[in-house]
Amino acid sequence: METPLPKAPQKRQVTAIIIVLILLILWEVDGMTIKYSVLEERESGSYVANLAKDLGLGLGELEARDARILSKGNQQYLQLEQKSGNLILKEKLDREELCSDTDPCILHFQVLLKSPVHFIQGELQLLDVNDHAPEFLENEILLKISESSHPGTAFPLKIAQDLDMGSNTVQNYTISTNSHFHLFTLNHSDGRRYPELVLDKALDREEQSELRLTLTALDGGSPPRTGTSQVLIVVLDINDNAPEFAQLLYEVQVRENSPVGSLVITVFATDLDAGTYGELSYSFFQSSNQVIQAFEINAVTGEIRLKKTLDFEEIRSYRLEIEASDGGGLSGKCTIAIEVMDVNDNAPELTMSVLISDIPENTPDTVVAIFGISDPDSGENGKMMCTIQDHLPFFLKLTVENFYTLVTERALDRESQAEYNITITVTDLGTPRLKTQHNITVTVSDVNDNAPAFSQTTYTLRVRENNSPALHIGSVSATDRDSGANAQVTYSLLPPADPQLPLASLVSINADNGQLFALRSLDYEALQAFEFGVRAADRGSPALSSQARVRVLVLDDNDNAPFVLYPPQNGSAPCTELVPRAAEAGYLVTKVVAVDGDSGQNAWLSYQLLKATEPGLFGVWAHNGEVRTARLLSERDAVKHRLVVLVRDNGEPPRSASVTLHVLLVDGFSQPYLPLPEVAAAEARADPLTVYLVVALASVSSLFLFSVLVFVAVRLCRRSRAASAGRCSGPEGHFPGHLVDVSGAGTLSQSYQYEVCLRGGSGTSEFKFLKPIFPNFVGEAAGRDAEENSNFTNNFVFT
Repeated sequence: METPLPKAPQKRQVTAIIIVLILLILWEVDGMTIKYSVLEERESGSYVANLAKDLGLGLGELEARDARILSKGNQQYLQLEQKSGNLILKEKLDREELCSDTDPCILHFQVLLKSPVHFIQGELQLLDVNDHAPEFLENEILLKISESSHPGTAFPLKIAQDLDMGSNTVQNYTISTNSHFHLFTLNHSDGRRYPELVLDKALDREEQSELRLTLTALDGGSPPRTGTSQVLIVVLDINDNAPEFAQLLYEVQVRENSPVGSLVITVFATDLDAGTYGELSYSFFQSSNQVIQAFEINAVTGEIRLKKTLDFEEIRSYRLEIEASDGGGLSGKCTIAIEVMDVNDNAPELTMSVLISDIPENTPDTVVAIFGISDPDSGENGKMMCTIQDHLPFFLKLTVENFYTLVTERALDRESQAEYNITITVTDLGTPRLKTQHNITVTVSDVNDNAPAFSQTTYTLRVRENNSPALHIGSVSATDRDSGANAQVTYSLLPPADPQLPLASLVSINADNGQLFALRSLDYEALQAFEFGVRAADRGSPALSSQARVRVLVLDDNDNAPFVLYPPQNGSAPCTELVPRAAEAGYLVTKVVAVDGDSGQNAWLSYQLLKATEPGLFGVWAHNGEVRTARLLSERDAVKHRLVVLVRDNGEPPRSASVTLHVLLVDGFSQPYLPLPEVAAAEARADPLTVYLVVALASVSSLFLFSVLVFVAVRLCRRSRAASAGRCSGPEGHFPGHLVDVSGAGTLSQSYQYEVCLRGGSGTSEFKFLKPIFPNFVGEAAGRDAEENSNFTNNFVFT
């Protein structure tokens, strides 16, 4: 929906419309007209007149009354200088472009005085200058005049065009000097001048067949401009000569095998006349149907060509009468005698009587074909010889005159060659020799003497895990050199060598084309590769078969996200890592241990610190998950820290897992351990309305802290006694898992969790690792992860 305009702009629009209507009404009110004239092609800014002076206005009055030049069209030709009152040209004006043939060329304009409103009509006449030369539309004017024309005959010529007007247009025509013509310049009824050529002396075509004159047009400018055109005068002849042939009798020999369209002869006649009287046309004169059916003549060139093939045995000679006629009715005649020459134009013919196209491969001395040959020609042209290609297990035997049999030389082998294309060639002894070829195809029948052969003895197929059921995973292919049913191959699966392999539920094979399909979704983690055999058998009797081995490799997909072994994320209480404040930069806080069920690059893990309570204090090694201090600790560092570590594999797309670490800065490992409170409770701000509640909570907390100190003191005393006895005991209650690899080996499996003992009276924080608590927890996965992580460099990542 459009937004309505404000009232003030609407009022201004209404006022503007009213002013325009008033201006339109007063457009033609004043009858006063000022007239100016200016030459065309004057430059822009040229002075025309002083408008203020012509209107009787004082200096500056035009500017005070806001005078303007208006035009009914969009084009403004004049410009008014209000201060001086001068009227100048806004652009260069071309009379021919603005007014064309209109004369006089007047441009109308109006002078508007706004205050008060007053209109003055104005006219600007463009005066023509001689800026265009006369121009003929044609560079050459053709004029045909008969030599029988009498002197005094007038021949009008084409006029020249001139875009100028008045005296600047064409005023006169002249012709170049000659002995036969003179020129008159006459006026049309519309005022235009045109030239007329008058014959002074009779023309003689035999003396001069054409004349070339120069016609010149002159305009009335100063200086005058000119334009020229050539006048070509062709003298026409009268018909006073009959056509004549070069010979009255032409004798021609034509071979009977000449192709249709062949040139037999070209006749030629001459006529001394010119023009239509000298133009000749050729035709048959009183010809028979045999001539018309066998020959054709070109009416213009006189060429005589064959319309059909000649036959010496049918007609041995032809006689043709040819007539040449000119355009005036005169004609001449000649005779052509054509003799047909006999040639060897009949090729030998072969007639097949018996043909056996299917021969068993184990049958020798078999008659394949019986045929006869003939040639309608006589003499040497009718004598023939018969041959087949070399190196074929066949030969020709002449039985009776012109009858042959085609026989096999030995037993044929279909596997060596299943089909023979035999070309029987019959050649006569004529000149030139003609031959006829007859092609026959002999097929060798098959017996089942070849077993199917696989293209490979072993096929290796690769399929990505998590495939869709019935997925086409590859194909096996076997070929059989036999044919028909003996070459039809069927495929089947052989029982697997491993009875534990459920092959029937893993793959199936298309018996017709050998395509293999996965019957169910494969899991790389469960089955990485398996083998089976494939049998290919033909349908012969008896059937022959062969076998091939197929190995299927299951390719790993990144379908397992990293699994964090340490710190455990499913415990009831979060693990807290203790870091002494005296720790130096690079101090090992803990190590994040993760594994990935995938393989290859899908199991390459990298570690990244996503969040930290205090950025820059801790860093994570990218490839082994070690969390170390990035700098020296200070008293200003917060006691409690929460770190979020992202573990990401290198698959496509990558999968990841995150783990949250809680770090407590202590002055020594003898300092009581306090579990980290929830972040929300630590960051909560006290409300004045809950002061009493805070006091009550503080009292309860103090009592709880006192109880904890007593409990810790008792525990330390017990440990001290145990240390003096030379042994370490595990924690009886819950103890946060500081499961770190202080040896710097780079990995720590989830399978191992160690008890930590503090040496009594040392005053320093030292770790001593004892036996593993859970020795049987996923050892294999952790070992593989440790081996892969050892190949990476320890990149240290900060957040």
